[in-house]
Amino acid sequence: MDEGSASRLPPLPAIRVFEAAARHLSFTKAAAELGMTQAAVSYQIRLLEDRVGAPLFLRLTRKVALTETGERLAPAVTEALARLAGAFAAARDDTGGLLSITSIHTFATNWLVPRLGRFQLAHPGIAVRLDTKTKLVDFTRGDSDIGIRHGMGVWPGLAAHPLMPIEYTALCSPALRDRAGGLKDPRDLLEVPLFWDDGDGYWQRWFAAAGLAVPRTVSDRGLRLENQQMMGRAAQAGQGVALVNPTFFLDELAAGDLVRPFPYSIRDEGSYYLVYLDSRRDVPKITAFRDWVLSEIAADERQGLAEAG
Repeated sequence: MDEGSASRLPPLPAIRVFEAAARHLSFTKAAAELGMTQAAVSYQIRLLEDRVGAPLFLRLTRKVALTETGERLAPAVTEALARLAGAFAAARDDTGGLLSITSIHTFATNWLVPRLGRFQLAHPGIAVRLDTKTKLVDFTRGDSDIGIRHGMGVWPGLAAHPLMPIEYTALCSPALRDRAGGLKDPRDLLEVPLFWDDGDGYWQRWFAAAGLAVPRTVSDRGLRLENQQMMGRAAQAGQGVALVNPTFFLDELAAGDLVRPFPYSIRDEGSYYLVYLDSRRDVPKITAFRDWVLSEIAADERQGLAEAG
């Protein structure tokens, strides 16, 4: 870029403010993210609109919306900032050092944490920091290298690799199955304790998949637990039946500590994805972790097929 073209660019602070405001569709949220006042955000947006020569936002009652010009500009700005962040990150020592991962708590607890030791054995020069906060991370700010998200796999500026569907099936211990007379029919589960979490209506959906219509109160008799790891452990101890993702318990299924009494399952919309800035796809520590995770997922899929067979 020559000196003349650089001088035609709007000020970088105004571009950064526009990207945040377009992503949130809120000047207030953009101000909070950037540590600015709302008045300062409005000033930067007006400055950018003067440079562009057209309004970028429609100022509505208690909210804003992108104009047609803003809609065209926002994806390009997001991608440009992501590439800029990636370039600066690549300029640092990215061949090793610290790999920062942000993950959904359920995935981290049930799948990632039990396997991280294998990654560190394979890559002793890379230290791992795992964060399971629920706040959605802005990767362009450099706080995290890699994330595990659930959704449809489309996030501007991010490369996304599908890992596994969000699936739920009934699992229990062999001892409970035998005590319950073998659990020959899905209706038999109405006579045993059922474990559930915040997924309201999941058991009702599972029974519907099995061909049974049950009231929404079916979960009221069960035990509400905080996460799938707790439900799986309680089911393994023979205390009831858990509705969980079977991929999180492949080792227990292979060992016979848990069994799947019925083939029925339900799925949430979307899947788990591994994501990172597309501009950083060739950073060695990201490449190492991506390749390792995808190989672990492939191994799980082979094991799951073997169990099903």
